[in-house]
Amino acid sequence: MQLRSDALDAHLAKPLAPLYVVASDEHLLALEAADKIRKTARAQGFSEREVLTVERSFKWGELLAASQSQSLFGDRKLIELRIPTGKPGKDGGQALQQYAAAMSAQAGGRDNDSVTIITLPKLDWATQKAAWVSALQQAGVYIEIALVERAQLPAWIGIRLAAQQQSAERHSVDFIADRVEGNLLAAHQEIQKLGLLHPPGKLSFEQIQDAVLNVARYDVFKLNEAMLGGDALRLARMVEGLQNEGEALPLVLWAVSEEIRTLLKLKSGIDSGRALGQLLKEYRIWGPREKLMQPALRRHSLTTLQAALQEAAQIDKMIKGLRAPAFSGDAWDALLQLGLKVARGY
Repeated sequence: MQLRSDALDAHLAKPLAPLYVVASDEHLLALEAADKIRKTARAQGFSEREVLTVERSFKWGELLAASQSQSLFGDRKLIELRIPTGKPGKDGGQALQQYAAAMSAQAGGRDNDSVTIITLPKLDWATQKAAWVSALQQAGVYIEIALVERAQLPAWIGIRLAAQQQSAERHSVDFIADRVEGNLLAAHQEIQKLGLLHPPGKLSFEQIQDAVLNVARYDVFKLNEAMLGGDALRLARMVEGLQNEGEALPLVLWAVSEEIRTLLKLKSGIDSGRALGQLLKEYRIWGPREKLMQPALRRHSLTTLQAALQEAAQIDKMIKGLRAPAFSGDAWDALLQLGLKVARGY
């Protein structure tokens, strides 16, 4: 069965299932979910613990052996299988299917001798269709935890503050979000720091400003959100952050250029009389990105988008050490100027 992460607490009030799978790229939330299962397992008498990590030399027979071996003291066992890559391989896939079948049989009994927690990163679309994934979903409790996106971050911070009996004005929460974006573990630590420094109650902006460090980590493939959404301040922070983190400038330019090319294709199609909805389906644009496209297209004409693509070509020359008369300063500054033009409109 699949279980939402916010329903885990209620689920754990009952006797544990034999098998749990936690899949997420949000390491903090995955760790917290696994910790809750571990704590419940200890409370329900699973006092022995064995941890297996799938590495190059891992033998899949160890998993079955762990579930079959009996403790010298007759203790019930918690087994943890960690698959950091999310790719068990052919042998691993077969072993996981066999293990899932064994767990299904165990679930039919009154008492479980063991509980297994399997942790995985978020699986890509192709891997999600694999037989071993389906087997685990059917045999156990499958918990997939989504990333906390930037738009969701203020609400997440507010919930965490409330859990330690603190609160803050929206602009103060946004200040925290700007400084922890893309780094949820650091966000958790900064919120805990506020709990240690200040008593329960409402926090002032000054208290937050003095305490919260800038620990944001930016994803180059999230630049499009700021650029398409017209969020110039966030775009500037992201470009600066990527530069400071040593991100490869050609990759950042490629991400910006690809978004400009997509806008250009959409604008060209609209100008030729085609419906935007049809074009979005054709170019496989959906979800949050789809919602950002229409306002971005309203800010630009075909001419301005063509000019933006030409400027991207000039920045590419700068990266390669060639002169680009249209820009002054370095290539990072030129990239920021280009991104701001797309975000604000020419």
